[in-house]
Amino acid sequence: MLTVTTVNVNGLRAAAKKGFAQWLAGTDADAICLQEVRAEAHQLPDEVREPDGWHTVHAPAAAKGRAGVSLYTRREPDAVRIGFGSAEFDGSGRYVEADLPGVTVASLYLPSGEVGTDRQDEKIRFMDEFLPYLRELKARAAADGREVVVCGDWNIAHQETDLKNWKGNKKNSGFLPEEREWLSRVFGEAEYVDVVRALHPDQEGPYSWWSYRGRAFDNDTGWRIDYQVATAGLAGRAVKAWVERAATHGERWSDHAPVTAVYEL
Repeated sequence: MLTVTTVNVNGLRAAAKKGFAQWLAGTDADAICLQEVRAEAHQLPDEVREPDGWHTVHAPAAAKGRAGVSLYTRREPDAVRIGFGSAEFDGSGRYVEADLPGVTVASLYLPSGEVGTDRQDEKIRFMDEFLPYLRELKARAAADGREVVVCGDWNIAHQETDLKNWKGNKKNSGFLPEEREWLSRVFGEAEYVDVVRALHPDQEGPYSWWSYRGRAFDNDTGWRIDYQVATAGLAGRAVKAWVERAATHGERWSDHAPVTAVYEL
């Protein structure tokens, strides 16, 4: 069995103080993908930089205090790669992947975007470069007899069932037609599978992000933007997947919740 968890920690130093370290100590995951770490390795507390029993790789952004992705694995990876061959984005702390026996696990933090700003242009450029890489990664892995799972904050709700207030967000970044179509191409042309949706085809959500504003968490007015996106062979061996939603608003250590899947290898 391989258990994989992905979570946007919304600043790992802050999350560590709020309960991430305790969560990490209690998880059964074999691999953990973190996004929005927002720190360099030397700035992290010892218990989250190099926790006992874990091999870690941290890929901070060149711009201090922004983005940043990390990977934690119980087993030492056979290889680790930071970035995906992009001149613009390889130093932006948005992608890292590691080869484990039979599977490549990746942590992705896709830009969030904002309509009418440079941030949205950045998001589109990232998407334009990343889709061809996903195809390349799948082909390379298949040639080596490997499967792939790209975990992370994709910052796109794919379908109406993936966010509570979809009618009010049709013109907002994260639910724009062109963004949703791009994700459809990931699942169509590139032949990857949305693992949680495949296991829960008729469920609203399960949501993985809730705004800190108002009572979004209490009312479950959320977005499903954190995905485990796998090659078909691995997705077909997923036996369960769920969102580790905190019991109460006060017990949250991020505005995102961990998304966990178990694969029968």
